[in-house]
Amino acid sequence: MSEKTQPVVKMVNIHKWFGNLYALRGVDLEINRGEVIGLVGDNGAGKSTLMKILAGYHKPDKGEIYVEGKKVEFNSPHEAREMGIEMMYQDLSLINTMNIVRNFFLGREITGRFGFLKFNKMKEEVKKAIEDIGLKIPNLELRADELSGGQRQGLAFARSYYFKKKVLILDEPTNNLSVKETNKVLSFIRSLKELNISVIFVTHNLFHVHEAADRIVVISRGRKIGDFPKSQISVTELASLITHGS
Repeated sequence: MSEKTQPVVKMVNIHKWFGNLYALRGVDLEINRGEVIGLVGDNGAGKSTLMKILAGYHKPDKGEIYVEGKKVEFNSPHEAREMGIEMMYQDLSLINTMNIVRNFFLGREITGRFGFLKFNKMKEEVKKAIEDIGLKIPNLELRADELSGGQRQGLAFARSYYFKKKVLILDEPTNNLSVKETNKVLSFIRSLKELNISVIFVTHNLFHVHEAADRIVVISRGRKIGDFPKSQISVTELASLITHGS
């Protein structure tokens, strides 16, 4: 199977228990390169558990994960990140008192031979990365707490692109954003797709996910009950499937 046709990630027969709670019941999920997948379902359906397994926060009790055809086991989020898979939460892990450049390279700073930070090089790299995803921030000396919600999202997306992520998992990325900022975030998601990064968009907002996704996967009570190209299901049909899920 060629690299283009082989899924970048394949999850097979994933099961997870938390004590007596049977959270995931044999879920399969394939993620293709440069694809945006919407992952939807009611509260407690198992969406977050499935993504936390993929991102290395939980281990499955049964099932297998393959990255580019190779079977993997993640014992931590660090191991998943090393394989190019990262879960981005709403807080975005930005430090408010640090400027954009320092936040961008946090823990992965560019240094010279004696360990001194190469600020100018770092600034150049940040400028290029944010331009590549369509983010406009004229002043890179701004602190994180001086950025809008949409700019914070864009900075995190640019960071994922720069550090060559294969799969970015977005947890409710449009929550609490204005209409204008939501549109910008959806535009950033399309930019990542064009850069061949796969995106999993976990959300309760069916209108946003329907606009951004290529394919929509529906989880209900720990099972996958639907997997549709966006063109084959409407927002109304999605809402009905979630409400009356099997």
